[in-house]
Amino acid sequence: MKAAPEAQKRLLDLADLDSVVDRLAHRRRTLPELAEIDEQSKRFAKLATEVIEAETEAGDLAREQTKAENDVDTVRTRADRDQKRLDSGAVTSPKDLASLQSEITSLHKRQGDLEDVVLEIMERREAADTKVTDLSAKRDELAATRAAAEDRRDTALAEIDKEAGEIQARRAGVADEIPADLMTLYTKLKGQYGVGAAMLRAGRCQGCKVALSIAEMNRIKAAPHDEVLRCDECRRILVRTPESGL
Repeated sequence: MKAAPEAQKRLLDLADLDSVVDRLAHRRRTLPELAEIDEQSKRFAKLATEVIEAETEAGDLAREQTKAENDVDTVRTRADRDQKRLDSGAVTSPKDLASLQSEITSLHKRQGDLEDVVLEIMERREAADTKVTDLSAKRDELAATRAAAEDRRDTALAEIDKEAGEIQARRAGVADEIPADLMTLYTKLKGQYGVGAAMLRAGRCQGCKVALSIAEMNRIKAAPHDEVLRCDECRRILVRTPESGL
């Protein structure tokens, strides 16, 4: 392949710009905020599940407490009613009196037992409500932290994309100055090796950093200036400049 020496040298400018583009793309993929947000999202999902579970437990206990309090009210109402009958003197039969007193005693015991149950449920509910409050606070705090990280990510991405856009515009201008066949070869090699062209500097390929043999250097010296050369070691386009040591 033939190409004017100036067109070949423009490949080095193109390679430098492509290197910047690649670095920006790598930076975009590896922003610290991305890993931070991913980790925070996992923690947020776990906390959100724990909040739902805690709220469910607190709700169950609230219903359980209401039922237990209703049971206490039912027993208390019945005991009060029996006590009023006893106090009214309407029951005169010794047997009925004994039965009524026994029932009142039983109801008072039942009421006491149920009130203990209510207290126990209230303690559990209080603990459950505290757990909901604590977990919700942690979830909301994490949400705020994640939102801040997302803002930093968006700012960083916008800066990277702006710089990448400017570089791509410069790259397009350089690419327009390179013959189509040379550009096609460069693009193919870049896809294969990451870098499509490298400078020959002081007898060493700057792509693979391998020093060329004397025989190879003599071959390059003898090659026409417009011949497109390739490094025998890394196969990249080898661009000659005044620094090549020829």
